[in-house]
Amino acid sequence: MHRKKTAQKYLLISFIALQNVFGQHNYQTDFPAEEFKQRWESVFNEIGDNALAIVQGFPQPNGYIMPRQTNAFYYLTGVETPHSYLLLDGRTKKVTLYIPSANKKLEKSEGKILSADDGQLLMKLVGVDKVESTNTMKENFPPNLKRSNVIYTMFSPAEAQGQSRYELEVANASIARDHWDGRTSRESKLVELLKARNPRISVKDLTPIIDKLRSVKSPNEIALIRRASQLAGLGMMEAIKSTEEGVWEYQLDGVARYIFLINGAKMEAYRSITASGVKNISNGHYFRNDSQLKNGDLVLMDYAPDFRYYVSDIGRMWPVSGTFSPWQRELLQVILEYRNTILDILRPGITTDQVLDEAREQMKPFMRKYKFSKNIYRKAAEKMILTGGGVLSHPVGLAVHDDGPYRNGPLKIGHVFAVDPQMWVPEENLYLRYEDTIVITEEGMENFTDFLPSELNDLEGLVREKGILQTVGADSMRWDY
Repeated sequence: MHRKKTAQKYLLISFIALQNVFGQHNYQTDFPAEEFKQRWESVFNEIGDNALAIVQGFPQPNGYIMPRQTNAFYYLTGVETPHSYLLLDGRTKKVTLYIPSANKKLEKSEGKILSADDGQLLMKLVGVDKVESTNTMKENFPPNLKRSNVIYTMFSPAEAQGQSRYELEVANASIARDHWDGRTSRESKLVELLKARNPRISVKDLTPIIDKLRSVKSPNEIALIRRASQLAGLGMMEAIKSTEEGVWEYQLDGVARYIFLINGAKMEAYRSITASGVKNISNGHYFRNDSQLKNGDLVLMDYAPDFRYYVSDIGRMWPVSGTFSPWQRELLQVILEYRNTILDILRPGITTDQVLDEAREQMKPFMRKYKFSKNIYRKAAEKMILTGGGVLSHPVGLAVHDDGPYRNGPLKIGHVFAVDPQMWVPEENLYLRYEDTIVITEEGMENFTDFLPSELNDLEGLVREKGILQTVGADSMRWDY
């Protein structure tokens, strides 16, 4: 067996190892300066001795929303101050943080935030060699370009809270097609400006270099993903216990979010998928969450928090009544068997193609003996096993659909990704799935939510327990209009 049980100590509501969300200087405490320096050294090794790399941070929030740094900039600095820039100079192997000077009016309103006035402190906290005000970028930036021939910067869109690259690319393309809009992305604008202001210098994409680094997670990153996963599992368990006929999807969403919030997760990894009934569930990224639960229906929840910039991605299905119908149990049991087979196979050094091949072989005895009530169900199960059914899904980390591929070669210790077997029965518009986030370890793999029920009997038992909604009296809390 290659599954590694999550220790009970990790389920403590208090996160002892990472309990201080903000340090006394309003700077993250999850990553030491040494870890950033290691990341910078990897960038220097990739860009060479005659190139510069410039990474742009996020802009000032344009409303009363929680400020959140973009993923690549946070990955390289841990700095959350808007309109900051990082310069990695391959010629000197020096790193400069460009950061705005203090905005006293904003600080009076919202509190202290790190600025160019904190140069010495930032050099200590982040590990940079130099701190400059962004005002100095108006001239002679990047500095001493005559000694360089290449500038690297991110061509890909910068992800923030609840965002992933593919969805951002789709949205940017939609804006560009809009005849009465047509804005270029902020990242494209930076590339344009670098080319226009430095016409003799080649501007290249830094994205593949950062993606390669982000592909393998450090122990500190894994600890944060583990905690995000634990909160996701605890929130989902509370939603399962709160399930009964007449409850609304948005109430289950609220129950899970409550668990996230009281345990220190300020944001969502992505909008909640809390779908009940065949029609809602068939929309894979259903988000309205405005239907009332009915006996006989299944509930699909796919939801996780953003915990200090790191996320998870998990999903379960359970019966509103507390008892799976025969067809529901029949199909979900096949998916569960396939999911468990995949988890047992995962280990470092094996390729994803080899994982799928081994799983097909191991599933053959099960499929020969398993009784299907309909031929269309058998065909759907066979297709899932033949194709993988999306079981080896996307990376997970700073984004739910994270950057950094893990399928280009053998699996490495520190690869984190979603295991997401899915089955479609198009003739009946059925869509069923399980989802877990795992990390490849020396022993095989760790399923971050191994404590979350997956066996069908256990899921049924959890539905029959009383949850927060029943404890506080959900009906008395609603104000119908």
